[in-house]
Amino acid sequence: MPTYTPPMADTRFVLDQVLKLDRFSNLPGFQSATPDMVEAILDQGGRLCADVIFPLNQPGDAEGCTRHDDSSVTTPKGFKDAYKQLAEGGWIGLAAPEQFGGQGLPHVVATAFEEYLISSGVAFAMYPGLSQGAMAALHAVGSDEQKALYLPKMVTGEWTGTMNLTEPHCGTDLGLIKTKAEPKADGTFAITGTKIFISAGEHDLAGNIVHLVLAKLPGAPEGSKGISLFIVPKFVPDADGNPGTRNGVACGSIEEKMGIHGNSTCVMNYDGATGWLLGEENKGLAAMFIMMNAARLGVGLQGLGIAETAYQNAVAYAKDRRQGRALTGPAEPDKPADTLFVHPDVRRMLMEAKANLEGARALVLWGALQNDLTHHAASEDDRTAADELLGLVTPVIKGHLTDLGYQIATNAQQVFGGHGYIREYGMEQYVRDARIAMIYEGTNGVQAMDLVGRKLPRHGGKAAMALFGLISADIAKAKDGPQAELAGHLEKAVGQLQAGAMWLMQNGMKDPNNAGAAAYPLMTMMGVVAIGWMWLKMARAAQAQLDAGEGDKAFLEAKLITARFYAERILPDAGALRRKLEGGAESIMALPVESF
Repeated sequence: MPTYTPPMADTRFVLDQVLKLDRFSNLPGFQSATPDMVEAILDQGGRLCADVIFPLNQPGDAEGCTRHDDSSVTTPKGFKDAYKQLAEGGWIGLAAPEQFGGQGLPHVVATAFEEYLISSGVAFAMYPGLSQGAMAALHAVGSDEQKALYLPKMVTGEWTGTMNLTEPHCGTDLGLIKTKAEPKADGTFAITGTKIFISAGEHDLAGNIVHLVLAKLPGAPEGSKGISLFIVPKFVPDADGNPGTRNGVACGSIEEKMGIHGNSTCVMNYDGATGWLLGEENKGLAAMFIMMNAARLGVGLQGLGIAETAYQNAVAYAKDRRQGRALTGPAEPDKPADTLFVHPDVRRMLMEAKANLEGARALVLWGALQNDLTHHAASEDDRTAADELLGLVTPVIKGHLTDLGYQIATNAQQVFGGHGYIREYGMEQYVRDARIAMIYEGTNGVQAMDLVGRKLPRHGGKAAMALFGLISADIAKAKDGPQAELAGHLEKAVGQLQAGAMWLMQNGMKDPNNAGAAAYPLMTMMGVVAIGWMWLKMARAAQAQLDAGEGDKAFLEAKLITARFYAERILPDAGALRRKLEGGAESIMALPVESF
């Protein structure tokens, strides 16, 4: 059976020593995020995740969700009670505004907890997780009445939320949607259509489900410019704001999926359901991106969270399993065989996982901090700068971290050998669960195109130049210190990334297919460099603590060794990725379709 221990020491190291949250104690929300408060949140939240939610993950996967004849859905045994504990403990609203019943803590603190929740069971975590995107859209574009009606109940977990975007004939190309919204005399709209792949679309965990649905009004412009967004609750709220009459929305079926079996991924049928316009007519795409950006950061966190648990179990197995002898001679001659840890290739897989996971954790938390600064930084310039950086790294966090999540889960399974393929050991579930993160909320290919087509050129490349400036400043600070070699490796990788971006600017305009062909390697290269930047930050922070005689010596020395591994074994990938990028589109596009 798998096990899971929340990586509290690593989280605290990033929050306290790398990001130095105490620098922001003058900003809204951060006043309450004292070191003692953060430690209590991580400790209590970690115990809830490890002791209550994690034990449900494997049996929940085996049981799955059940749809009944009345279109209701029952979640796996134990999910309802665990969700009740999560909601009653205030965990869903950690970062939500206090005016709506939340705790008003920084998003970066909530993100740290959410990693633990995902690691404990991603299928379970998706139920409250989908609400976060819906709440973000409601808070951003909802009317005062809509916010007052829906947000308090969603923040406390009494109600949950969903995102209804995809239809059977269209996924990424939302301009093709057919769901209709017919105006009614009372100012509401009749919503009719079918949506698919709706995570947490129907379940028994909460008293109401607030669906946010993309649909088209009569006479709306063609394509994406004619999309509006509507609030369509499962139960229409009565005069007191409580669930009233059943709305015309039902779960038609539950998708039969490769993984995340404990989450009810539904086909949702809308048959003249009552809906309310959210935001402006034909402006639904902008509101949708508020949900999508929140969801994309959450999915990047899924890549990290699933891989962390897989990695922990692979480490435990490698310490216990005895197979063969060390190449340099028996490590434990008195034993019949040595542990898997003596074998360099096993260590390679585990070191790649450790280096990428710890770097990814720092990157996700850094991104979450930018989200906080976007809203709460002291000056408008600082808020704008944080927003630009967050927009730039969002597709990288979603794309690169979910690629890594699947790769790490697969390699963790490989460490188990044949046992990794057996359900009892749990590793095959992590591989199955990790795979969807590369697909939903915009496939990773779409993330790469978003990076190249929208985020890099935005405002004349301002965000990219700002990011390169921050990285270069940290490299300059490190060049004369103990981390000079690491800084040199990172500087070379940054040079490869900048050269690749320049090639793209010069050749993408000549042939758009060059941009399409270069997008994925550029996204991956940016991910490799961004994590390398985090490792430079972590190495400098670890060295500073060691020099001061503070902290856990073994923990900090492990940081320095892992940083060196990332610099020597992973940062060089930037050069190969640049060569792939500069290969252009010609050989990709040359082969006639008939020759495939």
